[in-house]
Amino acid sequence: MRVEIWSDIACPWCYVGKARFEKALRDFPHRDDVEVVHRSFELDPGRAKDDIQPVITMLTGKYGMSRAQAEAGEDNLGAQAAAEGLDYRTRGRDHGSTFDMHRLLHFAKEQGRQEQLLDLLYRANFAEERSVFNDDERLVELAVSAGLDAEAVRAVLADPGAYADDVRADEREAAQLGASGVPFFVLDRTYGVSGAQPAEVFAQALTQAYGERSPLKLVDSGDADACGPDGCAVPQH
Repeated sequence: MRVEIWSDIACPWCYVGKARFEKALRDFPHRDDVEVVHRSFELDPGRAKDDIQPVITMLTGKYGMSRAQAEAGEDNLGAQAAAEGLDYRTRGRDHGSTFDMHRLLHFAKEQGRQEQLLDLLYRANFAEERSVFNDDERLVELAVSAGLDAEAVRAVLADPGAYADDVRADEREAAQLGASGVPFFVLDRTYGVSGAQPAEVFAQALTQAYGERSPLKLVDSGDADACGPDGCAVPQH
């Protein structure tokens, strides 16, 4: 069974939702049969790479809330993250374009290191002091920690077109599936789960999707020659 997760590194609920989903997956009896694929979704597509501002400022400007409301929201997110065992800086974080990070995640997927890089990017953005925005060397350091080659990562970052089509394809697919926000979880292209749901909801979705997988239906026109463990049937003349 395949679970696809659309998310953005700048999305705090994606950070929390990933932890909740993984908690459910750890307890899922068929977890070894589950393939998890991470897909790209930008909360702020088209934002310039050098357009960076404090998170609190972004929240008050984009959503029209007061500073007190924005800070209260961050405090709530910090508590939600802590409940999942995640570190979260409620003050002093900034916000910017995540496009290059998504491009790197597609590169990391080719190298079999996507999950490792995503976890490092989340932690760097939400829990660590040094910004991940408009700092290519910071991204290189994180990618190397995820097991990627530094020069290969620099080459991807230096080419704005590298993996750009992959990011855009993920985003188009999200729109086609009806995802207007993230995190968005799609189980076997049959069930969708929107938002950072409790682990119990993810557990229920995994059980239901796994149990309702359609068995393969064979179209059989009678005996036909085929190969198997014991060899190949050879017509006798």
